[in-house]
Amino acid sequence: MSYIPVSRRAIRRHRESEKSTRRLVFVLSVAAAVAWLLSVTASTAVQVEAYAHDIDLVVHDVFLIVAFGAIILVDWYGFLWLIGRRDLAEIIRLDGAATPLIWGGLAGLMVTGVFLTPHLSNLITDVKLGAILVLSLNGIMLIPLMRRLARLPAKARFTDLAFGQRAHLVTCLVISQVCWWTAITIGFINASS
Repeated sequence: MSYIPVSRRAIRRHRESEKSTRRLVFVLSVAAAVAWLLSVTASTAVQVEAYAHDIDLVVHDVFLIVAFGAIILVDWYGFLWLIGRRDLAEIIRLDGAATPLIWGGLAGLMVTGVFLTPHLSNLITDVKLGAILVLSLNGIMLIPLMRRLARLPAKARFTDLAFGQRAHLVTCLVISQVCWWTAITIGFINASS
């Protein structure tokens, strides 16, 4: 219970906001899973010529650079905030600017991945595809926390967060990095073989 007087209207708006955020996370999670499944399924039906494959690989790599570059920047700034070297307001602003790059790059990766004729019978390819699904869902699971962080004072520190929020943030950061590096490494292994 808060000792700060809060109107019933503000409490109701907050509950509605939390409920709408949960609905948004559910809808986006389903959409991401369906998009991933369509991409994987379509990749089994599509065959392209070697020249088209090479062009698609270059475009795929461009989307990788855009999405992963934005992720690295946001995660780096998040780490700097974690150790007290950046303000929360900077992280929120950067996240807002990077989000279209991240999701646009990821969507581009899924579309161009269809034309790369992945070997779905290969275990490491399946691990890569699983990592892509997990990192998509992981990013969606950050939405409620980022919305809560956006409501905090601009100078709020990492240590000001509740333990659960800190654990959520660090867990999502680790999952993101593990999944991205796994997918990238396997992608380069598959491209060279």
